[in-house]
Amino acid sequence: MGFFDKLFKKEEEIVLPELNASDEDIVAIADGEIIDIATVSDAVFAEQMMGKSTAFKYNKDKVVLCSPANGTLGVLFPTGHAYGILMNDGVELLVHCGVDTVNANGDGFKLLGKKQGDSVKAGDPIVEVDIKKLSAKYDMSTMLIITNANGKELDFIDPQPVSRGQKVTK
Repeated sequence: MGFFDKLFKKEEEIVLPELNASDEDIVAIADGEIIDIATVSDAVFAEQMMGKSTAFKYNKDKVVLCSPANGTLGVLFPTGHAYGILMNDGVELLVHCGVDTVNANGDGFKLLGKKQGDSVKAGDPIVEVDIKKLSAKYDMSTMLIITNANGKELDFIDPQPVSRGQKVTK
């Protein structure tokens, strides 16, 4: 980092290895563990009221959450707690990090340069989350919801450890 970078506090871009996902793949958004969605502390998520869902737990102080698919970043909340992807095949996904984390007003979330309307590839970094900080007040389960399956029959894999980019549908 050069003198001017330090002076102007230029942030280092987070670069992760590129994934080779097809337009039909839905993948893990970070290294972690898929947990039973029914164990999430909010009934809207636990009962899958918004669509077929799965949940992830992360055992790190900070985690970079990525796009779960190739497509368009259709929704990006300025607070960083949630974002939506319109997949290239028409399926719509929502990633929601934590329960009631909208109340954190962005504290503990850092957007990583993507903007609503941007094209994304599976594995592209979207937001960095301070799990340690936020877990003091919030259930930090992270939900991945299929809000519109576009006529496809999609089911998530059973609870297990997963790696970023691993396919999470059957």
